[in-house]
Amino acid sequence: MVQTLKRLFIDHPSSVEETYFQHLRFASWFSVQLLTAGGAALVHAFIPALFEKTASKITRELYTRTANRG
Repeated sequence: MVQTLKRLFIDHPSSVEETYFQHLRFASWFSVQLLTAGGAALVHAFIPALFEKTASKITRELYTRTANRG
């Protein structure tokens, strides 16, 4: 049971050199950024003049922040 809990909550955050709560904070921020990019892309799909570079800018930033982790 303890091994299962460790595997579920500790192993992955440790692999990217974070505590559980640091990982929770980063992953939550990351998901909000993805939702924002998705919303901008959806609006852009219907009105091409709006949010022309927003989704790609957010995507580049997310890639930069995660490419060298772990």
